[in-house]
Amino acid sequence: MHEMALCVDLMEIVEDEARRRSVSNVRTICLELGALSGVAPEAMKFCFPVVAARTVADGAVLEIVESPGLAWCMACSTSVEIAQRGAPCPCCGSYQLQVTAGEQMRLRELEID
Repeated sequence: MHEMALCVDLMEIVEDEARRRSVSNVRTICLELGALSGVAPEAMKFCFPVVAARTVADGAVLEIVESPGLAWCMACSTSVEIAQRGAPCPCCGSYQLQVTAGEQMRLRELEID
């Protein structure tokens, strides 16, 4: 479960930002996860309260926005949506796909007091 380590890294970013803005309480953290990021949203939500305890985000809500995986098919020259790596092109069935989006994990927004 690498999501615990990812939550620790996320909290470091949140605490750095809170310190930089002199904020004492974070109410909501909005995180964007790509479908190809290899991160399980449910595991992030499970780990988050443990990591956030006794920090500026203690009691905060973790909102996760999932974004699709996108790839460029070199065989049919089409941008396609894929659910996982190694999937064939939904248009032509080719496996010559180059991932173009959906690998990211990005802090999108903080709601603060």
